[in-house]
Formats: sequence, C-alpha cells, structure tokens
Amino acid sequence: MPGTDTFYCIGVSYKKADAVLRGRFSITTKTIPFLLEDAKNKGINSLVLNSTCNRTEIYAQAPSHEILITLLCNHSEGTIEDYEKVGNNFKGAKAIAHLFRVGTGLDSQILGDFEIISQLKKSYKTSKKANILSPFMERMFNAVLNASKRIKTETELSSGATSVSYVSVRYMLDTIADLDNKKIILFGLGKIGRNTCENLVKHTKNTSITLINRTRDRAEQFAGKFDIEVKDYADLPVEIRKADVLVVATGAEKPTIAKSLIHSDKPLLILDLSMPKNVNPNVLELKNVSLLHLDELSKMSDKTLLERKKQVPQAEKIIAQSLEEFNQWIETRKFTPALVAVKKLMEDIQLQELEAHRKKNPSLDADSALAVSDRLIQKLTNRMATHLRTSENASESVKALKTLFNVTANE
Repeated sequence: MPGTDTFYCIGVSYKKADAVLRGRFSITTKTIPFLLEDAKNKGINSLVLNSTCNRTEIYAQAPSHEILITLLCNHSEGTIEDYEKVGNNFKGAKAIAHLFRVGTGLDSQILGDFEIISQLKKSYKTSKKANILSPFMERMFNAVLNASKRIKTETELSSGATSVSYVSVRYMLDTIADLDNKKIILFGLGKIGRNTCENLVKHTKNTSITLINRTRDRAEQFAGKFDIEVKDYADLPVEIRKADVLVVATGAEKPTIAKSLIHSDKPLLILDLSMPKNVNPNVLELKNVSLLHLDELSKMSDKTLLERKKQVPQAEKIIAQSLEEFNQWIETRKFTPALVAVKKLMEDIQLQELEAHRKKNPSLDADSALAVSDRLIQKLTNRMATHLRTSENASESVKALKTLFNVTANE
C-alpha cells in the first residue's frame, strides 16, 4: 500500500543554499498550478509544494526523488547541477520527520518562527483543491498542524517578538541614531512587508513612514490601519531621494531596486527582505548605500532566541508523540482492508442466517436478532483490531486473518 515507503521530500533551504541559489529554485504562486498539473501527467497522485523565502520543498508520494527534482527544475530557474550542490533528499520516515520539524518551527531560519505553518497549510489546501492530495498525506499534514498548535500552546518556543520582520526593525533601532526622525520607505506588501510595517509602528515613534506598492489601492487599504503615508509606484525614485532607510519586501521575480533609481548622496540603508533578492548588488557601487539581505538579518540573534532554545527538548517530545500517533495510524491502515473484508463476510453470513431462521420461525423477532448479532460482530471485529494493533508482526497476522476467513482485501 502506498505510504511511508513512497513518501519523499526534496528541495533547497537556507541551510545549504544562499539567497541567490534559493531564488533560482523559488516557485511563484502563478507557477504552482502548472507544476501540480505536470505532476499529475507524470503519474504523481499526491504532492504538496511549499516555496518561501527560506526554502522551496516538494513533499510527495512518488516513484523516486529524481522525478521530483526534475519537476522542480523544470518549473524554476534552478538546474540539476545547482540542485546536486545544495539540494536535500529525504525518504520515508526521515522525510516525515523532516516535515514535522519544518512545520513546528524547529527548522526555521529563526528558531520558533511559526510563519511557516500558515504557508504549509495554504500549500496543502492548494493541492487538495487541485485533487492531488492522498488521504495519507492529508492525515500527515493535519498531524503536523496539530503538533505545531500544541507546541505553540504548551511551550514558550514562539515567545517573544523574534521573526525576520522584527529582527529587521531591531537592527534599525540598534544601528540608526534617532530612528524616530528618519525617513523610512517600505516598498512592497508581502507578508514580511506587512509584518515589518506593523513592527515599525509598534516599536518606534516614527511618523515619517511611506508605503509604496505596485497596487496603490492595496497599500491604502493597509495604511488605513496606521498613520502612514502612501505614494504611487511612479513616485519611488523621488521618495528614495528623501529616504534614510529603504525596506524592500516585494514578491517580484527580478530585482526592482537598482543603482539607476538612487539619486542622492545622503546615507541610505537598504534592507532586502525579498526572496528572490529584489535589490541589484550594483547599488553598492554608490558609496552612500549600505545593503543587508534577510539572510544576514536572520543570523542576528538576541536573548529571546537563547530562551527559545531551552524549549526545544519539550517541543521535540511533542513531535515524538505526534509521530508515534501518526505511525500507529499507518499501522492501522495496513490491516483495515482485511478487517473490513472480514466484517463484510460476517454481515453476509448474518443476513443469510436471519433469513433461514425467519423461514423456520415466522414469529422470530428479526429486529432484536439483528441488534444482538450486530453487537456480536462489532465485538469480534474490535478484538481482531486490538490483536492486530499489538501484534509484533502485523503483516503475518493480516495474512493469517485472510487465510482463516478466506477473504481478499482491497489495498
């Protein structure tokens, strides 16, 4: 039965791939439907793709990891050669364990950053809607979501304000004198951009924040929550000229900020929180410009992260419990078809016997007899299920059950 042995996880993450390489393998929202359709055409019936600023990974039940790597490269700018240098391949139990660590924040670039779980949830719902999600993988993702929820409520792993968006604001506070009176431009309204804006409003008293987005309506809708100014996309060069800090958080596939847009000699700090990178390195040819990408920001830990590390053992215990429950479910699936077949056989015999007794004894209380025999069948089925769950060799027990009752099971 397809399951653990055919489950693979392949992809790239911040652990091996720098921002440039991760950018090559990133998959845009528009591309995902084409990738899922291509997977179906290749005979893959269950696949979830998750592409974020820190990782692009495919989780799937497939014939091999090679077919998934080819799929990823065909729908991104990454190459097989690049993948061989920085890619990760997991299979079976190791792939499942990896997914649990990713979904619970233990594998995040900033420990305990739970933004990944909402991204995973969205990804698996996209696959379900596209009819490319098996019951096995749906159950697995739900188990990951539940483990993540437990870790958030039962541990302090996510306590304190530590995320890429918060760290970027913390960096500004630590390195820019009189930040409250500096001109800050926020370009882009991706999730990190929105979170950065909220953190700026929360942790500073700056009243000179300007929001620019390609779609002005969306910017105005968001800015309505705060006392911040909105400018047109066409005004970007003019606003950059006034800026002390430029935060770039767009979802563009190519750089949107380059040397040609900067016409000022005043010091300018650019924080690129985009993936792929959205700032052309040629801005560093200007002596007044400093550039920092989210990879560098993510390495800047504080005491909050040190406190979070103390919560890892408890989080790992919760993951172990969730994995054990999921593995028990997998074991149950192995013998469920056989149990269903045996129960069906007993129900067929039940009806035959009731009909025979009804002919011999017309006054038979058929409803009572049916109720009694139903309870008997359920008790016998429950005993068999208990035996199979506790059996040291479930496969042999299932085989014996099939032989004893002379049934075949639809796997």
